Amino acid sequence: MSTYRRILLKLSGEVLAGPGAGFGIDAERVDSLATEIAEVARAGVQIGLVVGGGNFFRGVAVAAKHMDRVAADHMGMLATVINALALQDALEKTGIPTRVMTAIEMHQVAEPYIRRRAIRHLEKGRI
Repeated sequence: MSTYRRILLKLSGEVLAGPGAGFGIDAERVDSLATEIAEVARAGVQIGLVVGGGNFFRGVAVAAKHMDRVAADHMGMLATVINALALQDALEKTGIPTRVMTAIEMHQVAEPYIRRRAIRHLEKGRI
């Protein structure tokens, strides 16, 4: 039995790029992370996963020099969804059910974030 019943795991976007890359997605790295996360889920731990988008876009840095802050923030949020979809694919290949949720509506690829729905997904064993 695990010490924790439910955890929230934050992954930076850079970790998905792989060692030294800093940009893009390294499929082997994502698969390796998914395998480790799946192992924890199979131990009975409910996992909420938050992923960054810094491997694609650094909104704060761009906004400080060239762009409207809100537009830059939206671009950063889209980068996080790209990373979430990569992790979803890798996790589901391990047999773990997942849901991607976001505050920006994009119904074809993600559910709108609703706190109660997120908790229900955790209770049903979804990441």
